[in-house]
This record gives sequence, C-alpha cells and structure tokens, in this order.
Amino acid sequence: MGYALARSDIMNGGRVVWIAAIGLAGVVLGVYGINRTMTTVTGMGGRSRGLNQLVRESRLMRGARVVAIGGGTGLPSALRALKGETSNITAVVTVADDGGSSGRLRRDMGVLPPGDLRNNIAALADDESLMTKLMQYRFESGELSGHAFGNLFISALSGVAGGLTEALGEVERVLNVRGRVLPATLSDVSLVADIKVPNGRVLRVEGESKIPEVGGTIEQVRLEPADAPAHPESVKAILEAQLVVIGPGSLYTSILPSLMVGGVGDALRATNAYKVYICNVATQPGETEGYSAADHVMALERHIGRGVFQAVLVNNHYPEENAGPNTRYVEPPPPHHEIFQRYEVRMTDLTDSARPWRHDGEKLARAIKDIMVVHRIGGGLV
Repeated sequence: MGYALARSDIMNGGRVVWIAAIGLAGVVLGVYGINRTMTTVTGMGGRSRGLNQLVRESRLMRGARVVAIGGGTGLPSALRALKGETSNITAVVTVADDGGSSGRLRRDMGVLPPGDLRNNIAALADDESLMTKLMQYRFESGELSGHAFGNLFISALSGVAGGLTEALGEVERVLNVRGRVLPATLSDVSLVADIKVPNGRVLRVEGESKIPEVGGTIEQVRLEPADAPAHPESVKAILEAQLVVIGPGSLYTSILPSLMVGGVGDALRATNAYKVYICNVATQPGETEGYSAADHVMALERHIGRGVFQAVLVNNHYPEENAGPNTRYVEPPPPHHEIFQRYEVRMTDLTDSARPWRHDGEKLARAIKDIMVVHRIGGGLV
C-alpha cells in the first residue's frame, strides 16, 4: 500500500518536491547515524568524555523500567523528566489525532497520525541534535505549509520499512533515542464525544480536533471502533514495567484515547508496576474548564473504572507572574474528597516559572523520583 501511494504521489508533479525532500533527508539521517556511531566508538570527543559517557549510559541502562502513557504536548514533559534517570522508557502514545499536519496525512495517505509519535521521539532524543531539530521542523510556505518534516518522514518510512512500528524503530536508532515510542493501537481509530451544549442538547461530535471547539460540557468520550486492539508491544511493556506514568496531557483528547484502547486497561490492572496519574497544571478550554484535580480523577473513573492507577500527582503552586490572563489553574482536591480514600494523593509545586500553565521538567523529575524512592521502585534510578 505504501509503495502504491508513493507511486501515485510521484506521478502527481506537485508532490515530487516533498518526495525528493524525504529521500534526501533519509540519506542525511543515515549518514548522520553512521557518523554518530563512529564518533562514539572512536572516542573523538576525548577519552575522559567518552569514559564519562560510558559510565552514564551504563547507569541509565540499569534504570527502572518505565512506561509513560498519553499524548499531545503533555507526555513529552514526562519523558524529558525521566530520560535523565533511565533509558528503559516506553512511551505508549495515542493515535486518535485528526488535526493539523497529522490529520492531513491521515486523510491523504491513509496512515496513522504521526504527530504525537514524532513529538515523543524528539522528547527522548538529544534536544540539541540537528537531526532532532530537523524532525521537528515545520514548513512555512508552499504545498508543504503546516507539515512537520518528521511527520512526512515517518509516514514515508512506514511504507518503506514495512510498517509503523518498524519505521519508528529506524527513526529511534538514527536519533539515538533513550527509550522507545509505540502507538497505543495500530488500528485506525476516531474519537467521539457526547457534549452537552448550553441549550441542554447533547451533541455527538466526531474527531479529536473538533471536540474542544464545541464549547459545551463533555459527558463521555469513546473510540470507534470500540474493539480496536492494543499494540501487543505496548501491552508487553506495561506488563513488564516497574513504574507507569499516565499523563500529563489533555484529559479527554490525549489520555483517555490511550487508556480506552482494548487491552491497555486490562494490562494496567494486571501489571505489578506502581501507577501514577499526573494531573494537568491548568484547565483546558473546551475540555476541563472548572475542573479540580478530583474532577479529573472522577472523569477517568467514569470512563475506565477504578484500579487503573494507585497515585495522583497534583500541582499545588499557582503563580501569577507570567501566567497571563487566560491561565486557570487546576485546583487541589477538596480536603475530604473520596479520592483520598482510594489513591495516594501527592501535592507539590510542579509549575514552570516561565510558562506556569505547564509542568517544569526538573520539578516533575524530582516528584517522580520521590515516589520511586518511597515505593522502592527500580534500584538503578538514582
């Protein structure tokens, strides 16, 4: 199928440019990977630097087995917090996105949306690497306007390499990713929501990108088809994990689409891993306006039941500086709320001082490490 699509695009003269660009970038990535390997082997960075790097890599390889679940812009912050402590990370990412570059490729080429996968690969790679920057580069004009280069590359490589999983593996190898990124499912799924609008009507809205635009109260979301199976490698990673981190991210359009995939919830209940839900710092218009941390947890329970996670990590710092007029912080759970009876609720400052509506990577890393120390998870995490 990938070959037929590529052939069709080549015959369309308007698309020759981006096919050529992808091919050229593939060569560049390949050469870069070879050069990087040679540099590591020969120690061109200096003997002491090479030794320090070997010691660091050895420590990371002994780190805890961690799975992070979600998508959007939230999950990469958790991955950046974790990758300095362990290389045994698996990101299980939603593939329900239908907007922007990912949505266009999904409609035009019939591929799974690559955007969230790309962002999480970049989060686990070297942020300063030229190749990482190339994967995140977004075209600003012409026929490719709005497309991220990494989205095009992953989509094309899926056809060449024999599938999305194989394509992701090749990209991770070239970028020297610390961990791996997997789709929650390999099925073509859509997100559907029942939204109560101000006049009292309940609308059925299909499409992840359309749901926040309605402006009502989300009563329920679901995947179609409902029986889409989880990616076997994602299930395996969850079952073998020592720690599972859920989020942060958009509650209804990033986290739940990953957790509702058939088999993911069962794996979370079956695993011996300690499981933590990271609540967002700020509410999201069209999704969680007015939600407290307890409201987030109760929404998760309504959709996937109880017993999926054991702890909730909540921000309790609400700075005004740099927040801007539109930031609405997620309030802590009321003191005697029922979630305190079912979960370990840990509250601490998680805000980024420059963008306080987001998590600060170092603060998040410390909070996760504290949980791991208390519960003696992963002797290699230090």
